[in-house]
Amino acid sequence: MLERLGAGGAGVDEAGRGPLAGPVVVAAVCLPESFDARGLDDSKKLSPEKRAQLATRIREGADWAVEVVEPAEIDRLNILGATLEGMRRALVSLRPAPAFAWVDGNRTPSNCPCPVEAVIKGDGHFAEIAAASILAKTTRDAIMVEWAARYPAYGFEEHFGYPTPLHLERLRQLGPCPLHRRSFAPVRNWIEPNQPCLIGLD
Repeated sequence: MLERLGAGGAGVDEAGRGPLAGPVVVAAVCLPESFDARGLDDSKKLSPEKRAQLATRIREGADWAVEVVEPAEIDRLNILGATLEGMRRALVSLRPAPAFAWVDGNRTPSNCPCPVEAVIKGDGHFAEIAAASILAKTTRDAIMVEWAARYPAYGFEEHFGYPTPLHLERLRQLGPCPLHRRSFAPVRNWIEPNQPCLIGLD
């Protein structure tokens, strides 16, 4: 079983830094002492079915907040800035306010309502960060499935915006849709083939 952060501690994690399309989603979670943390793990290590089951348990039994940072804001802030802003918003939205927070990764947001520390691979070590990773991942996947119904030709329900061979081929054939991140290669290269792309995949 993963370690716990302790009373008042929030875990923060994101999903969707690397895709060419769709939002980055950030979650912040505080788990009460009585919460059954069995099965929590880094969301990437869990099956979709297990993630869905755990997400329901977290939403019903924990304090949580989820923030969605849309592609236009990612293009404006860059992906790191957008992720950190999403983390800040999630902590501001979390009620009751956490006493402290640990975020997955090596960077922390500024102007937060509590002290924040970064921990690399925290979603594989701490239950609160794992819970946040599960909420972020399941929320983002659901958003991408909804977008797939609006833009079925891109296959978003299969690759969720990541640069798979299918996605890259559809992008070459169709060009970008409103969900694509204009600042990411190869989306920007498709729009402006003679301009260098300053922001690549994360």
